[in-house]
Amino acid sequence: MSDNKNHDKYMPMTSVESGNLTQVTKDVHCLTNQIVNLCFIGKADDWILIDAGMPKSANIIIKQAEILFGKNAKPKALILTHGHFDHVGAANELVEKWDIPVFAHPLEHPFLTGERSYPDPDPLVEGGLVAKISGLFPEEPINLGNNISLLPEDGSVPGLPDWEWMHTPGHTPGHVSLYRKADNTLIAGDAFITVKQDELLKVMMQTKEVNGPPRYFTPDWEQAEISVAKLAGLNPATAVTGHGRPMSGKELSAGLKKLVNNFKEMAVPDYGKYVEHPNRGND
Repeated sequence: MSDNKNHDKYMPMTSVESGNLTQVTKDVHCLTNQIVNLCFIGKADDWILIDAGMPKSANIIIKQAEILFGKNAKPKALILTHGHFDHVGAANELVEKWDIPVFAHPLEHPFLTGERSYPDPDPLVEGGLVAKISGLFPEEPINLGNNISLLPEDGSVPGLPDWEWMHTPGHTPGHVSLYRKADNTLIAGDAFITVKQDELLKVMMQTKEVNGPPRYFTPDWEQAEISVAKLAGLNPATAVTGHGRPMSGKELSAGLKKLVNNFKEMAVPDYGKYVEHPNRGND
């Protein structure tokens, strides 16, 4: 299992929520790692990790797992919403320590096995300072080797019998979101987010607002719009997104409705190399 050097570099980005753990439901906890969220779902001896945070965050994630579930706690599996650097930063280290399987959508596998790189981020896209510096972000694939497996075709989530996964492409070809119908809880990944991720001040302060996926790293806006509409159609009671604070109730429903009805105005940038020429991972 090889490491990508760029993925192993600490990224000096943070927010006021960094290090905070939020209990979203009785068995779902959201940890903000610098500027990105990951989730612990379950209870001691029976839990799953969703996404793997920023580079150099393995010790932080392990420590938080032991606080939640006890000394030497380890998940049954790691589920990845997608493979961007801020969602897989500690994946290799965690897999090596815990000896656990990793699951992702088939279309995401080339970006998790060292075969293909993501389309370049677009620093010239309409947006704030984070967008402007996005050219410095790693887009190269990590290599999870034989530890990576396919998510089941039937939509079930390994280790989480009450949950289902949904293909929500646009931000990446194999992006998935997770949903539990019993309590209407959604883990959206970056299909939509609850902060304006391209603006540095809003990222640092974690200003709450429903937005489309990060502009600088989304190469297919047509599919992104379809994915947002699909998730909004679930009418989730609570949502944890890849960036921004968890959101629920009327604030969430009103925000999603506004985003769906005004997606091109709110989410799609006025200019950028993928606005007129989408890249669906086959280019």
